[in-house]
Amino acid sequence: MFDFLSDYDDPSLLGAFWMTVKLTVFSGVGSLVWGTLLAAMRVSPVPLMRGFGAAYVNIVRNIPLTVIIVFSSLGLADIFGMTMGAPDDFDLQGFRLAILGLVGYTAAFVCEAIRSGINTVPLGQAEAARAIGLNFSQTLRLIVLPQAFRSVIGPLANVLIALTKNTTVAAAIGVAEAATLMKTMIENEAQTLLIGAVFAFGFVVLTLPTGLILGWLSKRLAVKR
Repeated sequence: MFDFLSDYDDPSLLGAFWMTVKLTVFSGVGSLVWGTLLAAMRVSPVPLMRGFGAAYVNIVRNIPLTVIIVFSSLGLADIFGMTMGAPDDFDLQGFRLAILGLVGYTAAFVCEAIRSGINTVPLGQAEAARAIGLNFSQTLRLIVLPQAFRSVIGPLANVLIALTKNTTVAAAIGVAEAATLMKTMIENEAQTLLIGAVFAFGFVVLTLPTGLILGWLSKRLAVKR
């Protein structure tokens, strides 16, 4: 029943899922960093920074991810000549551009998750920090963000799981991840349902442990108020 897999063994099948894992990890780290900076902007006392953060989040969240990924390839690479440090390696260039698009999109959701966590921290703690001489960035870094992160592990886990599934959009610019291989296999084989089931199981294997581990971590590190 699974004879068709013999034509797509490692590195094709496992390599495609490994590409999905790499896209998820690099995009996840980048999204966490950029999303945290955006969240800091959104609660900043500087109106210009608050305006930029709000505009970025509201605009990016309402643009389809496919549009952002395609723009990363056609717009940044073809029109503006951005090679991402790999002018002669189109596969590496596509991989890096896909990460850039995924980070830009996912960071908007990370920002809102972290901002919701910031809003759970009692205002009195920030006021007490300012009373002992801490400035805004010190208060945010030392007092507010550590508590905010502990309260939003669950929402961030959902964002990470969504990111894992969103990596399939990278197929639109030719990145050889799982969805690209699935499309090729469906075109070459007459077992669409079975192929779909194999790849669906692969994504469950990738996302289910993530949800379980981060869900346990969320309960373990929950802030008692």
